[in-house]
Amino acid sequence: MTKTLIDKAAEPIANFVFAHGAGAGQNSEFMQQVATGLSNDNINVIRFNFAYMQLAQDTGKRRPPAKSEILLSEFKRLIDSLDSTLPFFIGGKSMGGRMASILLDDCMALACICMGYPFHPPNKPEKLRTEHLLGLAKPLLVLQGQRDSFGTPAEIASYGLPNTIEIEYLLDGDHSFKPRKASGATQEQHIQQIIQSSGRFIKQQLTF
Repeated sequence: MTKTLIDKAAEPIANFVFAHGAGAGQNSEFMQQVATGLSNDNINVIRFNFAYMQLAQDTGKRRPPAKSEILLSEFKRLIDSLDSTLPFFIGGKSMGGRMASILLDDCMALACICMGYPFHPPNKPEKLRTEHLLGLAKPLLVLQGQRDSFGTPAEIASYGLPNTIEIEYLLDGDHSFKPRKASGATQEQHIQQIIQSSGRFIKQQLTF
């Protein structure tokens, strides 16, 4: 795994370990925007590349994600190496958020944020990735586009998710949070909403 990137807040109240999605690493525009926005809201953001992504960037050749067991092991190793003086949270975009949610109840993180949770592969609604969510004890925030092909509001409503999971939908957004022009919304507005909602959620957990 590559070295971490830390977007440091001026007066940090928490750390957020932020994992990337399957196809774009820690330096993607989305990851950078969210990290900058949260660090401006007094939250340190720790980004990293999973090893497969780092290798892809080093060689210039795209690679598929490693198996979940490997990704989880890498993620947990990073979490275990963290300075624990500040409360910390975990989360990520799509695949990274899913890995964080799997680790949530078995680590010291207070809560998790999933930005575009992959409830199932596109066009395969029967292949659900929800089993571990049903027994989740710690708080989880899911920020989901209304048109996300990995899980629509109607589908998600049928999963019987526990009340530890808060879901916020972004108007007409797809899996990249991009809305259609006719919706009147923009992708940039949605990213700002993600930053604001993530900051609010983190601060809520710190008040308990």
